[in-house]
Amino acid sequence: MIRVLIVTGEKGVKTGLAESLVLFGFSCSSAFYPDALEQVEELLPHLTLVELDRNTQGTEAWEIIHVLKSEKGMPVIALIPSAMLEGIEDNFEADDFLTPPYDAAELALRAGRLLGRDRAGSAEMIASRGLMIDLATCEVAVDGQILELTFKEYELLKLLAGNPGRVYTREDLLNKIWGYDYFGGDRTVDVHIRRLRSKIEATGHTFVETVRNIGYRFKKDA
Repeated sequence: MIRVLIVTGEKGVKTGLAESLVLFGFSCSSAFYPDALEQVEELLPHLTLVELDRNTQGTEAWEIIHVLKSEKGMPVIALIPSAMLEGIEDNFEADDFLTPPYDAAELALRAGRLLGRDRAGSAEMIASRGLMIDLATCEVAVDGQILELTFKEYELLKLLAGNPGRVYTREDLLNKIWGYDYFGGDRTVDVHIRRLRSKIEATGHTFVETVRNIGYRFKKDA
């Protein structure tokens, strides 16, 4: 599960945002500016959100972003009031930013893309529209709810979600998941895909699409 640390000076903002992000499968912690770097060392978040405002411009929040990027190489998304957007280009070090009102769905999408980009060489997480696959622990969660998948269901999901938009024939999936020496028929794939869908799409999401007369693909993010 993606660990997020929210650094802010406004308790209401961090509490509301954290509660929203949990629904998208994130594990959220929070810290005020003075304790932020200590919390980073303790929690080792995958992503840090740093809230900026007029009172912090050029002070603690900016220094935290600088340390996270220059010394720790950690992904950072800044939460910035619209009024501050003008004139921050010269010293803006965060990877991305979001302006209020903060939308958890948009933030989840930005975080998933950022982490996917930063971890391209040794990916540890696959994230898409509330679905989180932790490749280090083999945990799968949808909207924050951990799911119980069989080994074959997990391997199917990991393959499809790791290659969104790519169409796999049933024969492809049989060879990759069951092996070339497996003598079962295509029906095996259909049964496992149906069971997988019943678990990951129970809350109304659509992740796996059927490509008629060909096979299956993982739906790309919009």
